[in-house]
Amino acid sequence: MAQDGVQYFHSEKDFILSPHSKKVPKRMASLLEMKEIFRSADAVCFDVDSTVIKEEGIDELAKFCGVGDAVAEMTRRAMGGTVTFKAALTARLGLIRPSYEQVQKLISDNPPQLTPGIRELVSRLHQRGVQVFLVSGGFQSIVEHVASQLNIPTANVFANRLKFYFNGEYAGFDETQPTAESGGKGKVITHLKEQFHFKKVVMIGDGATDMEACPPADCFIGFGGNVIRKQVKEKAKWYITHFDELLKELEER
Repeated sequence: MAQDGVQYFHSEKDFILSPHSKKVPKRMASLLEMKEIFRSADAVCFDVDSTVIKEEGIDELAKFCGVGDAVAEMTRRAMGGTVTFKAALTARLGLIRPSYEQVQKLISDNPPQLTPGIRELVSRLHQRGVQVFLVSGGFQSIVEHVASQLNIPTANVFANRLKFYFNGEYAGFDETQPTAESGGKGKVITHLKEQFHFKKVVMIGDGATDMEACPPADCFIGFGGNVIRKQVKEKAKWYITHFDELLKELEER
C-alpha cells in the first residue's frame, strides 16, 4: 500500500542493507541515488509542453486555427505512448496546417504561460553552473520564446522546425530533427554528452517521450504539475507535482 507518496514493502527481498545495517527499501535506495544525481548534475534537460509551460503548444495552435478538439485527442494518444510520435505529429499538423502568420500571432496574442516555480528552478540551476536545455517535441519558434523568458540561450533549444512556403503557407516540418520521432530526445541527450562530455544528465518531463530518454539520461524525473500521464506516474521512480520539490533538493547541498 502506498500513502502520501511512500511505498511500503513487506518481504525480505524488497530490502537491502545500508552501510549502517538498517533495512532500506530498494525503491527508496534508488530514489536517494537519483536525488544525488540531480544535485550533482552537469546538465538538466526539460521537456517544454505541460512541463516548463502549462499548455501543450500544438493544442494551443490547433485551437487558434479552429481544430482544437480533434488535435487534443491525438496529443493524448501520443503522450500516452500508444502511437509513434512522428505519426501523431504528422497527423496533427496535417489537420492544423498553420501559416507563418498564425504561429507568430499565437505567440504575440496568447504567449505560453510558465509553470509556477520553473523560473526560480532554472535560475537556481544557472547559479550552480548547471547547463539547462529545452528538449521538446514542440515547435522551435514557440520554444525559443519560452527560452528567452528563462535566460536559456537558443543554442540550448532542441525542438521541431515548421516549414513554410514563401507566401507563408504551411509546407510541412523538418523530419530530420531528432525531436520529430520517438526516441529523439534520447538522441539529443546522447549528442549533448558526446559534445560537452557531461557525466550526469537529468531529464524532466511529463510524457512517455521524456521517460524513454533515460537512458541515455542518467536520471528521469516525472512531472505531473500540469497534467498527469498515468503511464509515466506508474513507471517513474521519481515523480513530482511542483518544481518547489526540486528547489528543496538543491537547498540540501
